Amino acid sequence: MRMRESIESFELAFEEEAAVERRRRTQLRQRAANRSRARRIQRTEQRGTVAFGVLVTALTLTALTVTVVMFESLAWLMG
Repeated sequence: MRMRESIESFELAFEEEAAVERRRRTQLRQRAANRSRARRIQRTEQRGTVAFGVLVTALTLTALTVTVVMFESLAWLMG
């Protein structure tokens, strides 16, 4: 009778340990997924910021070029 209780307690402890291990693996997977998602969002935001900077620079250079060419043409036409 004592041996049966010992085996049952061993099996119960094994099942509990297996359940704890499954929960731990699930949590680790979830944390890894969250970190991956955060890195992807950060990269996307960084690329968006760089693209916006390039766009602003291009528009500014275009406006300056058009203004200079317009006034040069006007000065040439006037005289």
